[in-house]
Amino acid sequence: MKEVIFTKKATSPTGPYSQAVKVGNTVYLAGVCGDDPVTSEIMGNGDMKIEAKYALENLKNTIEAAGGKMTDIVKVNVVFTDISKAADFNEVYRTYFPDYLPARIAMGVASLLGGANLELDAIAVIEE
Repeated sequence: MKEVIFTKKATSPTGPYSQAVKVGNTVYLAGVCGDDPVTSEIMGNGDMKIEAKYALENLKNTIEAAGGKMTDIVKVNVVFTDISKAADFNEVYRTYFPDYLPARIAMGVASLLGGANLELDAIAVIEE
């Protein structure tokens, strides 16, 4: 059985997709950017650390709405418009995964919707 996950604590979808879909104890989290859930404005004015914090908070709030926690995340995909800022992202990322690191991929792209400099999605397996 599939369950659509939605929380006002994370950015609302800007297109025809769900914030997350839970199938059994697996959660597929849609891409999140570093935008404010209330205003939908990309935060940080290009400061990767600020944008990363908002993106990771959006991810955290979505997994929590699905009944999980950050340590349930098993895979993260990270997309940058400027991959040279990956070190700044990683500094913030480590604060959300201090003792456990999910599998991950990072890649650079020419642009992202809404002027974001970063987008990430994830897969989580919630321990019963």
